Amino acid sequence: MAEKKYPLLSRREIEGLIADGRSIFIVDQYVLKADPWLQYHPGGDKAILHMVGRDATDEVTALHSSEARQQMNRYRIGKIEGRWSNFIPPIQGGKFRHLSDDEDLGDDARECDPASTETSSGLSSREPSPVFDAAEPAIRKRHATDRVQPSSASTSSVSSVEPDEDGMSYLDSITKEKMTLDLEKYPSLDFATQDAIVAKYRQLHQRVKAEGLYQCNYGAYVIEIIRYSMLFGLFLLFLHWGWYVPSAVSLGAFWHQLVFTAHDAGHMGITHGFHTDTVIGIIIADFLGGLSIGWWKHNHNVHHIVTNAPEHDPDIEHMPFMAVSHRFFQSMRSTYYDRVMEYDAAAKFMLKIQPYTYYVLLLFGRLNLYRLSWDYLLVGRGPRKGPAWWHRWLEITGQVFFWTWYAYGVLYKSIPGNWDRFAFFLISQMVPMPVHAQICLSHFAMSTSDLGPHESFPQKMLRTTMDVDCPQWLDFFHGGLQFQAIHHLFPRIPRHNLRRTQKLVQDFCDEVGIPYALYGFVDGNKHVVSTLAEVSRQAAILAKCQKAIAESDDPIHGHHH
Repeated sequence: MAEKKYPLLSRREIEGLIADGRSIFIVDQYVLKADPWLQYHPGGDKAILHMVGRDATDEVTALHSSEARQQMNRYRIGKIEGRWSNFIPPIQGGKFRHLSDDEDLGDDARECDPASTETSSGLSSREPSPVFDAAEPAIRKRHATDRVQPSSASTSSVSSVEPDEDGMSYLDSITKEKMTLDLEKYPSLDFATQDAIVAKYRQLHQRVKAEGLYQCNYGAYVIEIIRYSMLFGLFLLFLHWGWYVPSAVSLGAFWHQLVFTAHDAGHMGITHGFHTDTVIGIIIADFLGGLSIGWWKHNHNVHHIVTNAPEHDPDIEHMPFMAVSHRFFQSMRSTYYDRVMEYDAAAKFMLKIQPYTYYVLLLFGRLNLYRLSWDYLLVGRGPRKGPAWWHRWLEITGQVFFWTWYAYGVLYKSIPGNWDRFAFFLISQMVPMPVHAQICLSHFAMSTSDLGPHESFPQKMLRTTMDVDCPQWLDFFHGGLQFQAIHHLFPRIPRHNLRRTQKLVQDFCDEVGIPYALYGFVDGNKHVVSTLAEVSRQAAILAKCQKAIAESDDPIHGHHH
């Protein structure tokens, strides 16, 4: 059958469609309109909305199977010619012009070269930024060292910035400093450099497939099942003997290990079948662990697309308890939670002590996941139609099953005395804490700067993610999370193949000049705590600026006369 012919769409026409509320993105030079699929997407609508106006080829390839990509073809509405220059999506604040806004959109305008509308559409499709607007012309033409003048500010000197009415000049100076450091450390954002990185990344992907690294090692899962069975058996044995503390520890360790396979299933990294891996994930996460795999997908897919973006990535949005960036001082709005993350009195207090409360909060991280899981399932935030409509009901069944065997069968029926029940509950919930530390470790100490819409997918993933260096015999403890940078480049690679993939990624990084962040577990944690302490210091400096302004007769400069 002859391949379907699609009309050639100009950049201006695509901008007009987005202005009309259409969810348009580019994949392999084809223009896709995803509006009909938003309510059905198993990964949630926000994962798609963050791709609107962008070339999503690499993100789509990384996160979807070939079967899913084939199904996307039904949403093609046109093609483009030449290189696509990304818009900033509406969900991220991009502004778009309706076609009717043009006084005279004749044939010449409709058939213009996409690059000719870049200035009018690309740069106007967001609110003006004092940081990006100043640097944008240079970003297109020069290397990082030429494009932004090295900042004289440092953590110490930035505190000397004269305060304005609300300390914004101080926050802007930190933002510019962080951006300058990233621009100097990572490859240039000019089109030629980023296109070369993308080309090498796609070659790497082909090599990964050719070497069979997407093929699951099912023998490794036999070993995993034996480990899980031993831990669960010890939990039951100790419970039967009345040894409640070791029983709770065994159950917590069981949950800690289960998370890794649930993570594999959520990324379709076991059988690579959508429904099969989803059911595996539901059995592990919901029936055995009390956590929603649907919530996790909804959250995690967004995290993989907008990694470490304070306004958009739910995995670093933990206000008022902690913040990994000074940008949270601005009471920004979370596009994921659709609410303002207030920098209020409670946040100011908690951020002041966050280097000390970090690990304490992680001890109770699982309790928050229960809350998020039930919120997702009861409100019905997942797809209610389409191929995944029944997943929600299977998950709710799993949740009822979990709380029946754990809360009623274990805590109530098997343990006498409320104090023993409370101790068992607390210990079993705290023991899986290392998995929360492992997840945070990969991102909390890495860049949270927004380098604009033209940074390539592989560079952004490597800039915002670190790997943990550990001996091979400890891989069972980290469960693949020690290879997060590699995982972010290729999310569907089975975790037992990530160590083999590491050498290929290191070679790729050397070839394209992207630093590969690799730290030991202890050093990585030191970096995380150091980042939290730095944000605490910045919050203290901001508070001093604001106090000086409040006590001053001059609200502009904060000086007494």
